[in-house]
Amino acid sequence: MFKKKKEDPIVISVGGSLMVPQGEVNEVFLKKLNIFIRDQVAKGKRFFLVAGAGKIGRKYRDAGKAVIGTMTNDDLDWLGIHTTRLNAHLLRTIFQDIAHPRIIENYDKKLHNWKEPIVVGAGWKPGWSTDYDAVILAHDYGANFIINLSNIDYVFDKDPNKYKDAKPIKKLTWEEMEKLVGNKWSPGINAPLDPIASQLAHKYNLTVIVTNGEDFPNLKKIVEGDDFKGTVIMPFKIDASFYDREYYSGKKRGYKHRITESLFGVFLRQIAALYRAIVIKLFINPKTCLDVGCGRGILISYLRRLGVEAYGVEFSKTAMEMAQKDIRPYIKEGDIVKIPYEDNRFDLVLTFDVLEHLDRGKIKKAIDETVRVSKKHILHKIYTVENEWITHFHKRDYSRVSVFQKKYWQHIFSELSSVSVLRNSLFRLPSYFETIFLLKKK
Repeated sequence: MFKKKKEDPIVISVGGSLMVPQGEVNEVFLKKLNIFIRDQVAKGKRFFLVAGAGKIGRKYRDAGKAVIGTMTNDDLDWLGIHTTRLNAHLLRTIFQDIAHPRIIENYDKKLHNWKEPIVVGAGWKPGWSTDYDAVILAHDYGANFIINLSNIDYVFDKDPNKYKDAKPIKKLTWEEMEKLVGNKWSPGINAPLDPIASQLAHKYNLTVIVTNGEDFPNLKKIVEGDDFKGTVIMPFKIDASFYDREYYSGKKRGYKHRITESLFGVFLRQIAALYRAIVIKLFINPKTCLDVGCGRGILISYLRRLGVEAYGVEFSKTAMEMAQKDIRPYIKEGDIVKIPYEDNRFDLVLTFDVLEHLDRGKIKKAIDETVRVSKKHILHKIYTVENEWITHFHKRDYSRVSVFQKKYWQHIFSELSSVSVLRNSLFRLPSYFETIFLLKKK
């Protein structure tokens, strides 16, 4: 019996502009935050809440300058840091019954085996913002993404307070973000994510979502994996037109242990594909099959050897170029949200480790498309929180931007009126190893 794994924590950077706008405590916001966080904790979520300084921190800095004329950057920063610590103590008081007793003010002192669902953080050192601290937490404690709560819905291409023609940006790479915010820190800087934090998040290949902290229904969508408003800053551009060869062949995959990669890596992938093909043949036995996100087409090759008329769809030209020559004619270039086949075309439509790589806003559309082109069965293998074998033996894949518990996917599939979820019609390994859903079209 495997011990149930807790969900990876979510890091939320709570902007001081939300907590203490204009220097006055925003009780309405804090009450809504309290209700929201407790509701999510009841669903098994865990959070790091990092408190910012906001305008009250700037007021202290301005007052100091006004009295003595000039102050060092370190002194200015320390005023902001202590303001974040006051705000953090306010958050800690609100969540005192479910929060860790220690407010993190020194990020070198790690927490070990903490049980509380909430941990509160504050500012640490001069030269760093609480955005930077949030990045450290995400890296140190394995968070899948950071939510940066601000008073804007999106990051804009220029300051919307100064320019009426400023345009919102829904998705950015870190290189693009750094062009917007620059690469230098100054005390009290007003940016959606400060330059030093951006550089560190880029280094760690993290994903950050910048969104309006006052919109709690939207925040719920982010946390629970639905389509949302906000700017997503990602390590790589993951789409058909900007796919990165180095990313596909190197950074996306690999094992933690060199001996596994050098001696057995390729062999293990081949064995996994053969195992999948045999299970599909024995338990489903489709005449026709479509592998969406088929990569190099290894599974297609084995299915065809077993007598299944198998085809593939893949949006990466790099992956298609890496396919064997005899398999390439059976692979079409295409996207899972617009599969290039007619309705009810295949006995079985399947994806293996595809859905967790999609932006949250694309997941439901992608699932609908796999149902549309199937006439009998749909099979989805998805990386979920419970698959600890992957965590222990593989390097982290930063393209997994939608990692949830198994029950999240169960909820999505159960809501589909056109299919039913089959419980015992397919051999499955324990959830420690894999999560598979087999659907039958009604």
